[in-house]
Amino acid sequence: MKNRFRGLLTIPAALIVLLIVMDGIVFYIYPNAGLLLVGLSGIYVVIAVFIGMAMKPYFKSELTDYATAYGVMQRYLLDEFEIPYVLMDVDGKVLWQNQRFLAHFETTKGYHKSITTLLPTVTKELLHKVVDEHHLYITNEDVFYHLVIRRVFIDDSARDAEDKKEAVNDFESLFVMYMFDETQLQESLKENEEQKLVSALVYIDNYEEALESIEEVKRSLLIALVDRKVNKYFGNTDGIVKKIEKDKYFIVFKRKYLEGLEEDRFSLIEDVKSIKIGNEMAITLSIGIGDGSKTYTQNYEYTRAAIDLALGRGGDQAVVKSTEKISYYGGKTQQVEKSTRVKARVKAQALREILETKEQVIVMGHSISDVDALGAAVGIYRAANVLGKRAYIVLNHVSSSLRPVKDRFNEENGYTEKMFIDRDEAMELADKFNTAVVVVDTNKPSYTECPELLNVVKTIVVFDHHRQGAEVIENAVLSYIEPYASSTCEMISEVLQYFSEDIKLGDVEADALYAGILIDTNNFMAKTGVRTFEAAAYLRRSGADVVRVRKMLRNDMTSYKARAEAVRLAEVYRGEYAITVCGSDHLESPTIAGAQAANELLDIVGIKASFVLTDYQGKIFISSRSIDEVNVQIIMERLGGGGHLNVAGAQLTDMSIEEAKDKLKETLDTMIEEGDI
Repeated sequence: MKNRFRGLLTIPAALIVLLIVMDGIVFYIYPNAGLLLVGLSGIYVVIAVFIGMAMKPYFKSELTDYATAYGVMQRYLLDEFEIPYVLMDVDGKVLWQNQRFLAHFETTKGYHKSITTLLPTVTKELLHKVVDEHHLYITNEDVFYHLVIRRVFIDDSARDAEDKKEAVNDFESLFVMYMFDETQLQESLKENEEQKLVSALVYIDNYEEALESIEEVKRSLLIALVDRKVNKYFGNTDGIVKKIEKDKYFIVFKRKYLEGLEEDRFSLIEDVKSIKIGNEMAITLSIGIGDGSKTYTQNYEYTRAAIDLALGRGGDQAVVKSTEKISYYGGKTQQVEKSTRVKARVKAQALREILETKEQVIVMGHSISDVDALGAAVGIYRAANVLGKRAYIVLNHVSSSLRPVKDRFNEENGYTEKMFIDRDEAMELADKFNTAVVVVDTNKPSYTECPELLNVVKTIVVFDHHRQGAEVIENAVLSYIEPYASSTCEMISEVLQYFSEDIKLGDVEADALYAGILIDTNNFMAKTGVRTFEAAAYLRRSGADVVRVRKMLRNDMTSYKARAEAVRLAEVYRGEYAITVCGSDHLESPTIAGAQAANELLDIVGIKASFVLTDYQGKIFISSRSIDEVNVQIIMERLGGGGHLNVAGAQLTDMSIEEAKDKLKETLDTMIEEGDI
């Protein structure tokens, strides 16, 4: 503005010069007229100089008033700015704040403390990291703020610097912070998310078995009561329930109700069990819910995956699958054993069809293999030989408990040296199209003897009796997972009976399968059903000898003493849970001794579950056991493991035995408080 006025005041000076030039021209042509014009020009110069001198103080006064008013207006506008605004020094100390900021935090104009006292999220360390501009989202007193923090350089050269990071250190700067209230926006976004539809599938696990356990005239009433409870439960969520089959329901409801169902821990599962109208068997449900996808199609795929996971884990539970995680609820009861063998026959025929198209078969169990994994692998090995296929068993490490069983597969008994191979040999033999990989006794790829093999071979078959978790072997062409089975050896024994009429097990093979069932059932004391004894009877007919198997499974004195010491040092936590440590010194297979100690602890009166920790190969192995009152599988899942309701385990890394024990106790406390156990 000052420069503009200076420009206007130079106009009279320019006109004086013009008049002088004009006077000279006129004087040259008409001297008398020129003299007259010189006199008039002199009068003009005097008047112009007088006006300029007289108006100068006035102009200065007006400029000063304008500048003052302009500054006041700027300050007023900043002070009355609708957005909370604050100016801070490099250490976060408040230098100035506007009225909105003062009103919101109820501070005074003289407030010059650190911004951290008002907004704990905005720390000195955070400010020092800001080079140009930083965005932060916080919630303060139920108001959602979007903070914009800017570094302001006092020196113009710093503002124009290409490398701002260097300018931060070389020039003095301040921070300004704007607080944008986005509460309404976030509420709208939240409401939009809550209005999205979530799909669910509800299956009755034991439909046929439950109906068979009740009088025929009451069957329709039983199903009507189940229908009523399902409709009432999801009716509270303003959902739509559609019965798509006699034992299946499809439900759609708004996402905002999902959190409530999870907090309720899907009480429908327990509520349905309370239906008693003469039925001997309680009704159990499996619930699968898909959430978090942008499309309804993908959400339904999540729902299908969730219900498959719930059924694969034994039913009687709810599984919620989203794009980020999988959550489990329920699953506290043992799945009822199926009396029919139709599924085993179908799987046996499917396995035969797959193996017939391949040239070789590679069988592998889980790492640090046990007798159940080896026995099941031997069964598949025999099935492949019957079809005339080359077969191999991947075995990286042979434990002391496994060696007596493995050593019997020698040339004297008619087995080649190449029957057992390690992971490197397996990778060399693997062929993308002519090899089938059969995984037994695990359904987690990271737990297998050679996880890389699963990425090379396209044809993968899975046989397992453990409940499924979030990590599963993907793209398996055949998957047979039955959590109610006592062992994988039991499953393979059934499959072999339907695999081929020509199949005949050798004594060594029958012993290995029988030993697997014996170990996993703790001498037929845990998880045994009718089909378990039928499988054992088949193996006895095939040549399995009980005395021979018992001799193979005997422990050495060092292992027995370690097991006894672990039982002696056991701590009874919360009066119900036995926790102890099994030493690994001088033991070839300390994890086996730990598992045996966990079994023995259950023989003590009042113990509901046992947990034995073993430090081995840089990891902490936890073996957990229970009889019927506690689901140790969901406890081990909290620690990253898994297994069955009564037999489970986990592996912990980067911690000591004491830290692992504390973590186990903390997990037990949390689950007891939440009502999970």
